[in-house]
Amino acid sequence: MTTGTTGTAGTAGTTDTAGTARTAPTTSATTGTTATTGTTGARGSRRRRAGSGSGRLRRTLLASAVAAAVALPVSAAASPNVPAPAATTFAEGADAPTRYAANRAALAEAARMAEAAGRTGRADRLRAMEAAGTAQFLTFDGHGKGRAVEVFGDLENADRVTVLVPGSDTTLDTYQRFRAGAVALQQRLQAEHARSAVVAWLGYDTPGTISTTVLTAARAEQAAAELGPFLDRLKDRAGPGARLSLLCHSYGSVVCARTATGSTVGDMVFYGSPGTASGSAAELPTGARVWAGRGSGDWIAEVPHVRLGGIGLGADPVDPAFGARAFAAGTAGHSDYLKPGTESLDSLAAIVLGTTSDPEAPRA
Repeated sequence: MTTGTTGTAGTAGTTDTAGTARTAPTTSATTGTTATTGTTGARGSRRRRAGSGSGRLRRTLLASAVAAAVALPVSAAASPNVPAPAATTFAEGADAPTRYAANRAALAEAARMAEAAGRTGRADRLRAMEAAGTAQFLTFDGHGKGRAVEVFGDLENADRVTVLVPGSDTTLDTYQRFRAGAVALQQRLQAEHARSAVVAWLGYDTPGTISTTVLTAARAEQAAAELGPFLDRLKDRAGPGARLSLLCHSYGSVVCARTATGSTVGDMVFYGSPGTASGSAAELPTGARVWAGRGSGDWIAEVPHVRLGGIGLGADPVDPAFGARAFAAGTAGHSDYLKPGTESLDSLAAIVLGTTSDPEAPRA
C-alpha cells in the first residue's frame, strides 16, 4: 500500500518468500444411491466453500494490484546500489544531541558519495533530508532502501511523544512525503501542547506495494523485532513520565500489530489499514487503547479482508467486530490522513493529546 504522509526491521535487500495457497484435490463421486448422492452434495458443498475462499484470495491480489496502480503519489524506485558510509554506532548512553550531530555528518557524506557515483537523484534527496543542518536523526543508514529515525521537537523534554510507522514503498527516495506528515502532525500538536515531539520511524525495509511480500506479515514480524526495543529506549530518552502513542499507516499497521509494547504505549492507532493479520484488538500484544479509522476517499477499503494460508491480512480494523475504538477520518484518501486542515489530522492529534472523547471499544 503506497504511503503518503506517513508508507515495515531487517537488513536492506532482504527478500521474503510468500507462501502459496493450495486447493485440496477433488474426488469424483459415484451416483446411483441415496447415500452416495448425499456424500456428493457434502463434497460439492466443501468444494464450493474452498472455491469461494480461493476466489476471495484472487480478488485480494487483484484489488491490491489495481489500487497500487492508481494510488498517488507514485513512489520513486529504491536505489540499492548507491554507495554510503557505514552507519554510525553509538555508546549506550549517547544523548540525543550527540546522535543528531553524528548523523547529520553521515547524511552529508552519503550525499557526497551518491553525487560522486552519479546518483544525483539520491544525492538531492539526502541533501533535502539534512534540512540545512537542522535535522535531528537518531538513526541514519544510507545503504539500499535506507533507514532513518527522525525527531521533530524537543524529545528530551517532551511529555507527549508520537511514533509514526510508515507503510509500503517508504524509502530514502520517498522520504519527503513521510517527513511532511510528521511535520504537519508536530505543528498541529504544538498548537495545543508545547511539550510534544514526533518521531518518524523508518526503521525497517518496507515491502513494495506491488509484491507478494505486502500480502503477508513476514516483513512486519522482522520490523516488530526492531520497533519494540526502540520504543523502550525512546521512553527513556523522552521527558519524565512521557506518554507514547503509536500511529500506524497502511502496512505499518501490520508492523504495530506484531509489536509487543506492553504498557509502554498508551494509544495504538491504525489508519488506512489493509488489515493487521490479527483477528481482533484483543489479540494484540499491547496494553494500549487501540483505535482505527478510514477516510471515505481511501481506496484501501476495496481490498477484501481475507487470510488464507498466511496470505492476506485478515480482519478489517474499522469493523466493530475487530474491537477497536473508532475515530473520525473525514474524506481522507490513502495518502491524506496527516494533511494540514483535515478532520483526520485533528482526530489523530486529539488521540495523542488525550482530548478526544474516549468511546468504549465495541464488543466483538
